[in-house]
Amino acid sequence: MSTALTLDDAVARLKSGGVIAYPTEAVWGLGCDPFDEAAVLRLLAIKQRPVEKGLILIAADLAQLQPVLDLATVSEARLAEVLASWPGPNTWVLPSSASAPRWITGAHAGIAVRISAHPTVVALCRAFGGPLVSTSANLAGAPSAFNRDQLDPAVLALVDGATEGETGGLDQPTPIRDALSGHVFRG
Repeated sequence: MSTALTLDDAVARLKSGGVIAYPTEAVWGLGCDPFDEAAVLRLLAIKQRPVEKGLILIAADLAQLQPVLDLATVSEARLAEVLASWPGPNTWVLPSSASAPRWITGAHAGIAVRISAHPTVVALCRAFGGPLVSTSANLAGAPSAFNRDQLDPAVLALVDGATEGETGGLDQPTPIRDALSGHVFRG
């Protein structure tokens, strides 16, 4: 595998439309600028994932996600539950705003988002200045990489590098829940 990207190198690649691999709470992820349609479509092609499925956005704080969310449609009690779970390994599907890119929401009215406490994720999002796409760094249907050594060389050959760091040690990807109903999509 190539040399690990420094934070500055990773941000430069993200800002130039690149796709990178980086560690998250449980697994290694693929990320890019969610507002760069070409980068997102490239990430989806690498992963062999249809755009209709939608993607998760990961951020350092709520302010980074607010432009793509319609929080006014979420009850105070439900929003309090979501906010109490962050930062942390909890992904929530929230109503998307009109400015949320359709290549991120896919065929859905909501958008899956997470405010992470993972130090690499937080540093990347802060240095990048916004949220990142976060999807597992594997081909669709293939096993996830829980550590750097499990990253698929075929995937690594198609991305613009991998950051330094380790996953947060969770034994399964973060749960995904609907913020409006509490329905669990992934436990």
